[in-house]
Amino acid sequence: MNDSYITFTIGKQKTIALIAHDGKKRELIEWCSENRDILKKHRLCGTGTSARLVSEKTGLPVKAYNSGPLGGDQQIGAKIVEGIINFVVFFSDPLEAQPHDPDVKALLRIAQVYDIPIANNRATADFMIHSPLMDQEYEHRVINFRQNVIDRVNEKSKLL
Repeated sequence: MNDSYITFTIGKQKTIALIAHDGKKRELIEWCSENRDILKKHRLCGTGTSARLVSEKTGLPVKAYNSGPLGGDQQIGAKIVEGIINFVVFFSDPLEAQPHDPDVKALLRIAQVYDIPIANNRATADFMIHSPLMDQEYEHRVINFRQNVIDRVNEKSKLL
C-alpha cells in the first residue's frame, strides 16, 4: 500500500472561490451571469470586491472574504488547506502588475499542492464548469504530508 497520497472526495456540490483582478472583474461577472444556472447549485465565495460585484450583478449568493491585497487570497488559500474550498475560478490579469503578487502566487501554489481545480481564464473556466465532473463526486489524491515528513526524517537519519 502506498502511503504517499491520501484520497479526498470533492462532493457533488462544490465550494467555488470566485476571484478577479480589477481589469478582469467585468469578465468574471459576465461569465458568472452566463453560467448562473450551474453556479446556483454550488456554494460560492470570493475575495472582497469580486464577491460583492458578482452577488450584486447576478443575484447569486457569494460569501465575501477580504480584498486580495488585504489578505483575501490568503484566506481563500487557508480554506483550501482546511478542505472547505475545492474549486477556484481566478481571472487574473497577465498584463497588469499586481501589488500583492506574492499572495497570488501563494494561492496558486496551495491550489496545486492540494490538487484543487483552478481556472485562470475564461476558456479554462468554461471547460471546467461544463465538465460532467461538475455534477458528480470526484476523488483526488493529495500528498500525505505527515508520511512525507516521516519519510524525509528517516532518509536523513540514514545519512547520519
